[in-house]
Amino acid sequence: MGICDNRTVLITGAGGGLGRSYALAFAAEGANVVVNDIRAEAAQAVADEVIAAGGHAIADSGDITSMAGAQKIIDAAVAAFGEVHVLVNNAGILRDRMFLSLSEDDWDQVMKVHLKGHFCLANLLGRRWRDAFKTGLPVDQPRIINTSSGAGLQGSIGQSNYAAAKAGIAGLTLVQAAEMARYGITVNCLAPAARTTMTESAMPEMVKKPESGFDVWDPLNVASIVVWLGSTLSAAVSGRCFEAKGGELSLADGWRTGQIVDKGERWLPAELGPVVAMIIDAAPPPQKVYGS
Repeated sequence: MGICDNRTVLITGAGGGLGRSYALAFAAEGANVVVNDIRAEAAQAVADEVIAAGGHAIADSGDITSMAGAQKIIDAAVAAFGEVHVLVNNAGILRDRMFLSLSEDDWDQVMKVHLKGHFCLANLLGRRWRDAFKTGLPVDQPRIINTSSGAGLQGSIGQSNYAAAKAGIAGLTLVQAAEMARYGITVNCLAPAARTTMTESAMPEMVKKPESGFDVWDPLNVASIVVWLGSTLSAAVSGRCFEAKGGELSLADGWRTGQIVDKGERWLPAELGPVVAMIIDAAPPPQKVYGS
């Protein structure tokens, strides 16, 4: 018996890296897995790996960045397994450059894959789950798991487009969780740190597999919290962003309203210097931007 028996999980960007690890880990806990990746051969290879290990999977290379493409992915999943219970939005790309060197296409492509890619499937599945809930025959504990990043939570030098998209995903998660709770849908996000194609290109020496001992950067380490969030055990958790790396797990604590200084009337611009200094001094210092 696994914690995801009889659940169907749709994972985007699952042809390698974190997505592949999620697929293997979900399957090991009894889930049916839809391995989505724009690289059809990579998706099929992971699906074959799941099946060879005794699991159930299909490969899909549909486009997550259009509503029509997303609907085809859902249709294929439902045809194969009857329903989708969990969506793991994992697919992503990098177009790293210093902000002043970014092209319009660098910006647009990152936003398209990350933000629109998180929108299409979640919107269509959310509607499907809402409609089922309203009929009195709800889908069993539907879950959305989004992917943010430390870059989105703290910023990252040379990744302003990626950081902005990932920060947007963290904000999206909060709103989705608040709006969809009435339909029994939970929404959480993850900021993972693991060895992937993206991190190997950005920091190859740091994420290199060690010759012996615990492999901190193994993406399977991160898969554990994703599988738990996709299971029925996580029903009480929604609207949260977890950070995971190796054996480390923490909860990211986002923007909060700090100390309030109220004059009771309009401030004069010239008098704000000491006031701003006071409220900054009263606040905890922000985490440093990665790379600074």
